[in-house]
Parts: sequence; structure tokens; C-alpha cells
Amino acid sequence: MSRSAPARPPGGPVLQDTVTDALRTAFFEELAEVGYGKMSLEAVARRAGTGKAAIYRRWSSKEAMTVDLLVQVSVTAADTPDTGSLRGDVLAYLTKTEQALRHPLVSRILPDLLAARAYHPGIAATLGERIGEERREKVGTILRRAVERGELPADTDLDLGLDFLAGPLYWATAVRQAPTEPGLLDRMTDKVIAALAA
Repeated sequence: MSRSAPARPPGGPVLQDTVTDALRTAFFEELAEVGYGKMSLEAVARRAGTGKAAIYRRWSSKEAMTVDLLVQVSVTAADTPDTGSLRGDVLAYLTKTEQALRHPLVSRILPDLLAARAYHPGIAATLGERIGEERREKVGTILRRAVERGELPADTDLDLGLDFLAGPLYWATAVRQAPTEPGLLDRMTDKVIAALAA
């Protein structure tokens, strides 16, 4: 998880990193345990061993805390190393994403957040715009590098290609909750590349 703290307001108190880290951890644990709708800032503060005022020095509301922490974690997790080849990049991305989706907290939080979009407009905007678009911009680097290397045609549909990258893995892990089979990510990588190059 990203360790960057919310920006301190001009003239505001100095925010201790250890308290911010404790609140971040408590937030995700509480979110996984009770879901967004039932989660309270009081419970997060209690779990972190601090007071509610510590939260309000960093975030103005439960929604603001949720948006900030989800963006930090989700966008940072989309970092894509340059392995030197399209296949290496795709496999590295799928491997990292699969590990994230199978994390015990993520596997419990993600379905709840997707459901919360229906009745919390701020959460919907975060997932659809800030997280979705920022992640797609980062992951799109994989495809742009491949075009520059000549591994994909210059007219490759990058937007559709990003759906190819994310879709099969999300379906297998988050929807079907299928166990990871030996060689699955290698086979998925080959299929994704074949689709991209078609």
C-alpha cells in the first residue's frame, strides 16, 4: 500500500506518519469486515488506537477517506515494469494483478465497493473516473511500449486492448473465484497477446 499521507493544510498540524499508517490499515480492515455502508469513522479510529479527531485532521468525511485511500492503493498497484517485451510486460501485469485480487482484504472489499456504486455517487465516481481512468492510463503504457517496439500495429485499439488485459483475469478471480492453476497466467498472457495482435 502507498505510504503517502494526505497533504497538510497550510498552517495545519503536523500529521504523524505512524498515525496515518495506523488509520490506513484500520480503514481497510474495517471496510473488509463490515462493508462501506456499515463502516463508521468511530470504528476506524478505535481500531487504529486513536481518536476520531485524528481522522478529521486528514480527511473531511468517510467518503473523502475512502476515495483518497482507494485511489492511493489502486493506482499505485497499476505500476507496470518494463520487461523489454510485450509478453513479459503482460505476464508481469497479470501476475501482480492476480496477487492483488486474491489478497484476503481485497477479495472481501471489492465486491462490496462494486455494490456500493449503486447508492453512493461519490464512490461510483471514484471507481469509474479517478481509479478507472488513472489505472488505465498507467496500464496503457504496456500497449504503447509494444507499439513503439513494433510488437503491435500502430493502429492498435488501445482502449479495447486494455479491456482484454483486465477482463479475463478479473472474471476468473473475482467473479468465478477459480483457483490459480499451474500455467494459467502464461496461457492467459498468450491469449491476450493473440487478441491484441488480431
